Amino acid sequence: MEPLLRYDNRTGRGPGPLVRAAGRVWSGVREVYGQVAPYADFWAAQNREVLTRTHAGGTGRLGLWVVLGDSLGQGVGASSPARGWVGQVADQMRAVGHDLLVVNLSATGARVDDVLAQQVPLLDHLPVEPRLVTVLAGTNDLVGGRAHRRALPERMRTLVERLPRGAGAGTLPHPRGPAQAANRHLDDAAAAGRLHLVDFRTAGPDSWRGMTAADRFHPNDLGYGALARAFAPVLQRVLDATGLQPAEG
Repeated sequence: MEPLLRYDNRTGRGPGPLVRAAGRVWSGVREVYGQVAPYADFWAAQNREVLTRTHAGGTGRLGLWVVLGDSLGQGVGASSPARGWVGQVADQMRAVGHDLLVVNLSATGARVDDVLAQQVPLLDHLPVEPRLVTVLAGTNDLVGGRAHRRALPERMRTLVERLPRGAGAGTLPHPRGPAQAANRHLDDAAAAGRLHLVDFRTAGPDSWRGMTAADRFHPNDLGYGALARAFAPVLQRVLDATGLQPAEG
């Protein structure tokens, strides 16, 4: 469990060139980016508390939910980390009888290769088997330059292979070719019964007007609420079923 306790919800990279350039001229970008460090600290502290409690056997009948991904998993843009889609889904699951302890391994700026290199390996160090694992990632690959866009489909294929059977995964709604190619790996895994798909090509709001934060990129509380409404019914079905099984291979 020690690697999990040391994990700080950071990729180890600073903001990219687009964020740095936009931040020099746009106060909204600076405002939202100012959330990155405190939100990472919030989740890192909560993770340590949950993991310590779980290791000591003090969870009762509560299940463990492990979140993988990028700044959307962190809730960047929301009024607090708990008002991102993760916190809102946890509230909705609690309301229908599924109390979950969240271990949030997401990190702002994470690309799919970061999820593979830094987050997925930590699943092997959990003190108990999670009841739920979810991932939402890939947007940073699309905006991170040509090399990352080209590599995205293969990285997504690898991620799909390494996720536990029965995990939940969100598709990329972007019309770009690399996003569509990456989504095909998610579609194939869902068709084979390996993943539960949250399909943002059809779910989510028809318009993001009034649902974005000051940087006009990340969701605000309302926007995260829309993501939560897409995730919640899928994850409830997962929790109502038999639960996760170990990944093959």
